[in-house]
Amino acid sequence: MASRGRAEIVVHFWTMHQRVVDELGRRVVGGAWEPGDPLPVEDALAAEIGVSRGVLREAVKALVAKGMLRVRPRTGTRVLPPEHWNHLDRDVLRWKQAGDATALLRDTGELRRIVEPEAARLAADRAGPDDIRALYDSLAAMEAAAAKPGRSGYVEADIAFHRALLDASGNRLLGSLGRAVDIALEHSFLVSTQTPGAVEASLPGHRAVVAAVEARDPAAAAAAVLSIIESAEQEIAQSPGRPSDGA
Repeated sequence: MASRGRAEIVVHFWTMHQRVVDELGRRVVGGAWEPGDPLPVEDALAAEIGVSRGVLREAVKALVAKGMLRVRPRTGTRVLPPEHWNHLDRDVLRWKQAGDATALLRDTGELRRIVEPEAARLAADRAGPDDIRALYDSLAAMEAAAAKPGRSGYVEADIAFHRALLDASGNRLLGSLGRAVDIALEHSFLVSTQTPGAVEASLPGHRAVVAAVEARDPAAAAAAVLSIIESAEQEIAQSPGRPSDGA
């Protein structure tokens, strides 16, 4: 029997199915096939990727579920235009990050401007003690990470803060949205925090959000969040980690 003090090593690995889904998804997002184009003949594509036709078919089904492909008996498997894709799907977000990082940053900023100020207003009206505690806990984690060499864990704590704010709105759809766009937020925060002084400058704004929510001041909460978003957009524009246009 293993000793209770022994550290457990958890190995995360992708199945063959996941690897093929990832390969096809990256190709679609990367423009290997244009909207309306058919995928190569099944036998040829399976051989190229190095998998069985059965594995390929299951991967195609996964992309159909994400709105990226359409299968028809006579016309075969064809690529759908981006407006059909589920852009809140975690895989699609990840592929967009790799394929068009600039567009993802823009879309993320616009989504935040639309959603977060209103979520903050609702939180100031509805947040309970547990919600406020979650905001304080994530803020404390941000402050602790900001004081570390290399600021390890800061982005994760920042994401947790904004998820906690959406949860505090009391609107379950907003809470689910926060969990859906984690990858987009992570990408945005990783870029914005590379700007010198960005981390230190962001903390007062986050403290202001918590204070406004706790004080039941919807207008102040919305204004504080909007200020954070506007600052992040400026930091992204100045960041050495900002992707080049069309990246």
